[in-house]
Amino acid sequence: MCGIVGVVGSNQAAPVIFGALRRLEYRGYDSAGIATLVDGRIERRRAAGKLDHLAALLDRMPLTGVTGIGHTRWATHGAPTENNAHPHGTARVSVVHNGIIENFEELRRELEAAGQVFTTETDSETIAQLVDFHLSRGLSPRDAAFATLRRLEGAYALAMLFADHDGLLIGARHGAPLVVGYGEHEMFLGSDSLALAPLTRRIAYMDDGDWAVVTREGAEFFDASGERVEREIRTTALIAGAVGKDGYRHYMEKELHEHPVVIGQTLQRLIDPATRRVVLPDLPFDLASVPRAVVTACGSAFYAGMIGRYWLESVAHLPVDIDVASEMRYRDPPLTPGGMGLLISQSGETADTLAALRGMRAQRQHILSVLNVEQSTMARESDVVLGTAAGPEISVASTKAFTAQLSVLACLAIAAGRQRGVLSSDQEQALVASLLDLPSRAGEVFDQSDAIREMAAVIAGARDVLYLGRGSSFPVALEGALKLKEVSYIHAEAYAAGEMKHGPISLIDQTVPIVATVPSGRLFEKTLSNLQEARARGGRLMVFTDTQGAERLRGLAEIVVAIPTVDEFTAPVLQTIPVQMLAYEVALLKGTDVDQPRNLAKSVTVE
Repeated sequence: MCGIVGVVGSNQAAPVIFGALRRLEYRGYDSAGIATLVDGRIERRRAAGKLDHLAALLDRMPLTGVTGIGHTRWATHGAPTENNAHPHGTARVSVVHNGIIENFEELRRELEAAGQVFTTETDSETIAQLVDFHLSRGLSPRDAAFATLRRLEGAYALAMLFADHDGLLIGARHGAPLVVGYGEHEMFLGSDSLALAPLTRRIAYMDDGDWAVVTREGAEFFDASGERVEREIRTTALIAGAVGKDGYRHYMEKELHEHPVVIGQTLQRLIDPATRRVVLPDLPFDLASVPRAVVTACGSAFYAGMIGRYWLESVAHLPVDIDVASEMRYRDPPLTPGGMGLLISQSGETADTLAALRGMRAQRQHILSVLNVEQSTMARESDVVLGTAAGPEISVASTKAFTAQLSVLACLAIAAGRQRGVLSSDQEQALVASLLDLPSRAGEVFDQSDAIREMAAVIAGARDVLYLGRGSSFPVALEGALKLKEVSYIHAEAYAAGEMKHGPISLIDQTVPIVATVPSGRLFEKTLSNLQEARARGGRLMVFTDTQGAERLRGLAEIVVAIPTVDEFTAPVLQTIPVQMLAYEVALLKGTDVDQPRNLAKSVTVE
């Protein structure tokens, strides 16, 4: 969440920074600002709301200068107002900050007692005031920054701009990502490499605790103790064209239509087409000897992990525990020696999941992460990474990253089953064949767009919606309810279908639509019974099923969406697509901000 951009160059900085902030809109934000050096003094422009407001301000009051910083803010401390927008600062220094400073109240009291004058409600201003305090006592920008960093507690990524020091930026990271970009006679800071994609592909990733002095000549890196360190410059694969809408109305719509390609590309990484076997990268541990796995993640990634748990237990006979990362990090469970931590994250920077990883590491677990960003902090701290070939996902609501994660988890389950001796060669080939069939079947789901829009017209008029599913369809129901909440702002809850009679059935009436995922297979009849219970109480049933189950459900449900029939193993991957499409269509009817829903952020780097 939040976005940081810094530029040290020879051309006007503000247009470059503004363009990079546009590329960071997907992270979620509620205000934005830019500061540059103009004739040695710091000037800034800030605006609440979307970047269009900042653009209008810059049209009226342009910013010159070739050194500058910019920020998109997602409010934590203080309302989303212009006054609380970043950059924060004084006449001597300007600062942009991602994260939360946990000891800001203590620092603020000290600084106010020393005569520093605060003007915002934010924790972030404390950083600027502390740097200013040290500068006022004669410290250089470098020394003032280092003295400040040593007092900060919490999570931060920082970029600092100093009056009368053209061509100088100082960046720092602790618990929130920051990268340094290398251009031709110019240098950059960014909260991720996507922000810098059109500017440079040469990136240095800062380690936790690093800080960097950035000038036109390059960057010097220091660790938390102030010792000089080296950081490798890598060439990223990101290109500017990867983030266009390609004619779609929204990024979410584009990314929904990318499901077939993303599933196919992810499977290509892990399946040998000649042998039809799953081929994982070399693991520094043996899946056959892992006594127990613990899956942890947040949001949609957690629901992917729930499906992965079904697969690992049924296909590989591997015992699996699963916990939301934000709970696991504080529950401090004792873990089985030699166990495997399986962590899932789109960004690889999710603060709670990263903390859970470190907790598992402390208990000597093998760490395997499923990530979309293979240069992320989680990637660097894992024993092995299984990458999802989803490409940049710009819409805040995750779509294609989810099915890519499922594709990886399915392959992992198959490989584990083979290595643990519970899956025969013929069984493996049958499961792999069902996976390889998915991309074409995923493309056929879009043939049901009209039926999904019909369902959306009913859902859009509701205040509350219930989602139901059994087995591996239960996490699909959870994902569907989450997507509806995220992009349409309609209250939705998901339940295991068998649990409906233990409480949620009291909510059923004509005003509460029930959306159920009911693929054919061994749980079909059980779920059908639950739906009949709901129908008997006046429930309006909206059902996602397959062609095999559709005939049984058409006499029961008001609307039936029938997608292709696939193997029960791969059914949850395919079911996910129409429930996500439903949320998108409802959001269109409601007129909400589909790509940037209110209050949400893409990469959640605070607790």
